[in-house]
Amino acid sequence: MSKKLFIETLGCAMNERDTEHIIAELNKHHDYESTSDLKDADLIIINTCSVREKPVQKLFSELGQFNKVKKEGAKIGVCGCTASHLGKEIIKRAPYVDFVVGARNVSKISQAVLKKGTVEIDINYDETGYEFSEYRNSGFKASINISLGCDKSCTFCIVPATRGDEISIPSDIILKEVQKAVHSGAKEIFLLGQNVNNYGKEFKEEKYNFTKLLQDISNVDGVERIRFTSPHPLHMDDEFIEEFASNPKICKSIHVPLQSGSTEILKAMKRGYTKEWFLNRCQKIKDLVPNVRISTDIIVAFPGESTEDFNDTIDIVNKVKFDQIFNFKYSPRPNTPAQFMEQVPSEIASERLTDLIELHKTHQDELMAAQVGSIHKVYFEDLKPNGEIMGFSDNYLQIFVTGSEELLGKIVDVKITKASRTSLKGEVL
Repeated sequence: MSKKLFIETLGCAMNERDTEHIIAELNKHHDYESTSDLKDADLIIINTCSVREKPVQKLFSELGQFNKVKKEGAKIGVCGCTASHLGKEIIKRAPYVDFVVGARNVSKISQAVLKKGTVEIDINYDETGYEFSEYRNSGFKASINISLGCDKSCTFCIVPATRGDEISIPSDIILKEVQKAVHSGAKEIFLLGQNVNNYGKEFKEEKYNFTKLLQDISNVDGVERIRFTSPHPLHMDDEFIEEFASNPKICKSIHVPLQSGSTEILKAMKRGYTKEWFLNRCQKIKDLVPNVRISTDIIVAFPGESTEDFNDTIDIVNKVKFDQIFNFKYSPRPNTPAQFMEQVPSEIASERLTDLIELHKTHQDELMAAQVGSIHKVYFEDLKPNGEIMGFSDNYLQIFVTGSEELLGKIVDVKITKASRTSLKGEVL
């Protein structure tokens, strides 16, 4: 009789992929099957995020709740970025935790579950050559890591301290994984990395960059759509943008993390680009791809941010009119230089965040309303209980239609009939 695994995932798309790897390894080596019932689980894992303070606080709150309701004999493990930077401290604060496995040590999970007190948090451990067992949450699209870690030193970011230095996964391993995914039915490939367009920088034997990887993946039979996150504005050279624009298999949505619109703040953040460079790259993308949807990340009230600095951010938001913004108030993180800089008062930070959110809402309403009457090719992937089916357009619009499971896994034309701020409704043509 198989054992039951309950896993909660916090954070980014890379964490989601790590969770898939964890499930695959535990299923292969220890016959664990996933369950959504916490009380039925023999093993409970939280795959954590440490980019902001709130997910870290949530970890210990969740651990306490899980320990109260878990069945007798069930194990509890902590994985991910918070595991990397807190390590043994997690077990000290929550002694009922059985093991801790960091974000760069996922391949060790099948051994970690066997020994209580195991702590595996080596951020320099190289997993790029490890072939994980197969498991995916979706049969229609496949997330694939193309690199691990980050080579940047952004002063606000804890990721290099939790995921280590950047290493590109060899292209032959990536292409093999793409072929497996397509063979199992996936038409869409989602490439993951902290800075995907910095891919291949450390390869010495040949010049092989992200643009070449995109070309090779698009030549794999069965691949119909390619998405990726996150590119870094600093590495958005013309070759990359032109490939993004001209390759029909690359979906026309792109995440371009701004962080701040002020050149001075960007310098303090050590982002490596200016306000002018960012605007130039976005304009080039829009000139080449008129239907592109651009999303971004913005940190409000980074240490030292003045009213003028914040207004520079507002200026970029008004000029680019992002389709989606992930807004955050600056949150001091351990192991980062910014935690020691002059902090912006909390009430000012909250006001700026509110102003930014309200501005973005007006842009969203305008952009989404303009979609009514348009026609999109939609890849359907999720059947809803209310008789609707959901999918995404090439440029990542979330679209609902009335339909059945016959549409799952198909790409069909849909005419948009109704718009809300975050999604669209339409009819199949």
